[in-house]
Order: sequence, then C-alpha cells, then structure tokens
Amino acid sequence: MPAPIELHFWPTPNGHKITIALEEMGLPYEIRLVNIGRGEQFRPEFLAIAPNNRMPAIVDPEGPDGAPIAIFESGAILQYLARKTGLFYGRTERERIAVDQWLMWQMGGVGPMAGQAHHFLRYAPQMEPPQILPYAQDRYRREVARLYGVLDRQLATRRFAATDEFTIADMAIYPWAAGWERQEQTLEDKPHFARWLADCAARPSVQRGMAVGAEARSAGPMSPEEREVLFGRR
Repeated sequence: MPAPIELHFWPTPNGHKITIALEEMGLPYEIRLVNIGRGEQFRPEFLAIAPNNRMPAIVDPEGPDGAPIAIFESGAILQYLARKTGLFYGRTERERIAVDQWLMWQMGGVGPMAGQAHHFLRYAPQMEPPQILPYAQDRYRREVARLYGVLDRQLATRRFAATDEFTIADMAIYPWAAGWERQEQTLEDKPHFARWLADCAARPSVQRGMAVGAEARSAGPMSPEEREVLFGRR
C-alpha cells in the first residue's frame, strides 16, 4: 500500500475538493488540520509548503521519481493526483482539455465569485458594526447565478461538467456549488444543474469527502478574533 498523503486541511469548499478526490481515487491520506480561524495558516511550517498561506496543501512522500513533494493550490493538487493515479482526467487528450477548461472555470470563476457572495451575504452582516452592502450583495449574487447558468447549459448535453464521466472538474465545482442556498441561488430555472448536484451528492466517495472535518468547524457565528484573522490585512 502506498504511504499516506499528508493533507493540510480545513473544512471549506477548497479543502473538500481534495478529500473528495482522495476518497474517489482510493488513496490513503492523513489529515493535518489547519485552523484558519486561529491563524494556523500563517505558521512557518505551513508556509514552507504553502507560501500563499492558503489551504489545502499536500505532502506526498511518494512523489515523482519516488521523492517527496509538497503541492499547494487546490487545482494543481487535483491535476497532480489525477496524473498520479491515471483517474478522473478523461480518456483522451480532447477530454483532458475539456477537464482542464472546466477546472480553470471553477478556479477563476465559481470559487472566487461564490466566496465573495458568502462574504457579503453571510459574514459582512455579522461584523461590528454590521456591513450590509446591497451593491456588493447583488453583484456577487448575480455573478454566481450567471456562472451556474453557464454550467446548466453545459450539463444539458452531458452528464457531468466536462464529459459524461465524473472528473476532477466536478470534484472542484461541487463543494462550492453545494452551497447554492447560502449563495441565495435558485434551482427552478436550472434543471440540469439541479440534476448534476443530485448525481454528485449521491456518490459515496463524495459523501465521505464532504464529511471530513465536520466536527472541527463551529456552527455558531464567527468570533471577532476569527473575523480579524480571516478578513484582516495580513
């Protein structure tokens, strides 16, 4: 059995991309929790493997040529794991190009825009004093809706985002898209997107991946200290 991959992780959509991938690919892994509310992403030992102070990151003790390798950025990690295993990256070069397109679409679009929607719709109103900014709320709510409309039209012609098979593109998109209600979106006008959400959610490995770290994250409101760490100027 291969040596476990170290996953430096907190239960966020970007973190769950990688737990889903590891579960789907059947790779052994060990969780190293990085509590971003406490600022653990700024510790020197984490910055040594993730210089952008963002998680997730992995350390694979059996990297290229058998030598250890550290990787940061969730999209790069997904591509690496897919190449390492030969799984979930399409069967042909044309399919791999499609997978890369939709993976980059998530990295450059859905993740940043849904993240801003989460911030202005959920977190900013809890600040002291509350920051209720209708322009920002409307802007990011609309842009997330536009992006999900793009995906809905794509899914009208295939079962999953890039191909008719589940790939790392779906692993990247799903943890963000699963939060559609928190992003104040609707599914009534996006039937293909709704079907895709259900298909992804029904996969046992997706369920296991999404459950990782559930006990670590508080369900209560964010403390002022956590807000300062996450949304301050560091």
